[in-house]
Amino acid sequence: MKYYAVAQGRKTGIFTTWTETEQQVRGFANAIFKSFKTRQEADLFLKNPSFSPGSNKKGSDKPQKVYPSEADYPKGTIVVYTDGGAIGNPGPGGYGVVIKNTKELSGGYNLTTNNRMELKAVMVAMEALKGEKNPIVLHSDSKYVVNGLTKGWARNWKKRNWVKSDGKPAMNADIWELLLDLQAGLDITFKWVKGHAGDPLNERCDELATKAARKKNMPDDTGYLKGI
Repeated sequence: MKYYAVAQGRKTGIFTTWTETEQQVRGFANAIFKSFKTRQEADLFLKNPSFSPGSNKKGSDKPQKVYPSEADYPKGTIVVYTDGGAIGNPGPGGYGVVIKNTKELSGGYNLTTNNRMELKAVMVAMEALKGEKNPIVLHSDSKYVVNGLTKGWARNWKKRNWVKSDGKPAMNADIWELLLDLQAGLDITFKWVKGHAGDPLNERCDELATKAARKKNMPDDTGYLKGI
């Protein structure tokens, strides 16, 4: 369970779901809020909104005011957020996608990994936007995903038949290959965002992924079972 502390919003206090938290902060000018793993940390944040777990320096990790303005992106840009994870890693996993002002997507598997769900979330988002001509900015809190696509890692792994420069196999080749194919047909930019830092769309994706991971009778992640 996560705890959402709202220091400035329509209603202040601690909430245990993003849906309830969002009602207090969405559209509220200069809302200040953050998520924490423990109730104690959330309480400390309310008393001192500069509090950061593991730090004794005041103001060392100021909460983010995180409603991205449409002016932050070129006109017509489609804003997308993705997230994914697995309980236990490996374990039951899920992914969540928010295409801003358009739709939400989610799903899960009974046994998978964090990285596969992060990748799967991006894949599902890109498939949903296949054929889109407008520019897309996709936000992910996974450096594994963002660096793999922006620094040419995945492209180089593919050239070496899915072998990394150290001679070890590149994991999750099945999803990486699909992502490279999808990327080629879109005007898409990938942007890393800090997870669990109060960004409302990142938090919503996390909530979607967590709910999906907890569902029963989910399908097999065949790629994971095959070890690719």
